[in-house]
Amino acid sequence: METRHLRYFVAVAEEKHFGRAAERLHMAQPPLSQQIKQLEEQLKTQLLVRTTRKVELTPAGELLLDRARGILADLDQVAQDVQLVGQGASGVVRIGVAGSTMYRLMPRIVEAARTRMPGLRLNVHGEMLTPQMERALEENRIDVALLRPPVRSEALDLLRLGQDELVLALPEQHPLAIRDELRLADLAGQPFISYPAESAVSGIFLDAARSAGFRPDIVQEARETSTLLSFVAAGMGIALVPTPRSTFGLQGIVFRALTDAPEVDLALASRKGDARPLIANFLSLFDAQTLTPSEGTTP
Repeated sequence: METRHLRYFVAVAEEKHFGRAAERLHMAQPPLSQQIKQLEEQLKTQLLVRTTRKVELTPAGELLLDRARGILADLDQVAQDVQLVGQGASGVVRIGVAGSTMYRLMPRIVEAARTRMPGLRLNVHGEMLTPQMERALEENRIDVALLRPPVRSEALDLLRLGQDELVLALPEQHPLAIRDELRLADLAGQPFISYPAESAVSGIFLDAARSAGFRPDIVQEARETSTLLSFVAAGMGIALVPTPRSTFGLQGIVFRALTDAPEVDLALASRKGDARPLIANFLSLFDAQTLTPSEGTTP
């Protein structure tokens, strides 16, 4: 039984007339009658009762009509799905995300993708450090990454998205919270909550602190921005985070700008030579500046 036999049969069964079915199929009536006869011979079952005026379905014909409609609908859907994937309009993108970008960029990425690529599904690997995302990209465990440069791998392409200034997060009752203006040097001697040493943000923070004349007293490390800020809210120390102050509404914590705050880059990384249409279309969301800069970010 071939697909064309099913399409011919459905047309005849729905029209209940060979002439109208032939017109619908844009073919002559004699070949259509011959195709239906071949189908009945293959199935060794009568499907239609023919009269001079109309065609009636046998019980076997009723069953085949029901099943054939479902089969043809599935085949049409498969063809459509395959075309969409081939065009890069549908599929799954695995994206690694630096912790601090989860809160301000991911909602807009999801909205942009939903508007321009409705067939896309995002598999988000959140709260990752840059070295983790580099390895995951190289090992094909993720497809793209929102990360903080620098990166060491020469196998990756980077699209720079902007910069964030590090802002000071401190407990609400901290003595520095009453200050309107703060510099990095004012933080000397304070206990710090920091990202791990391998984090790009940690390296930038340590270099800036040394330039300001002090070595930070790091009392606790945290990979996730949410965890880091929870430690700050608990009074364990202060922290510098690359997150706009309006992003969080945590109780017991306040954010303060620094007049000499260091900046950290934000970039979109992908594997060089990844020619899949889906990845190219996803990257085009950023090329087209679908995601506009937010507070605390410069273009």
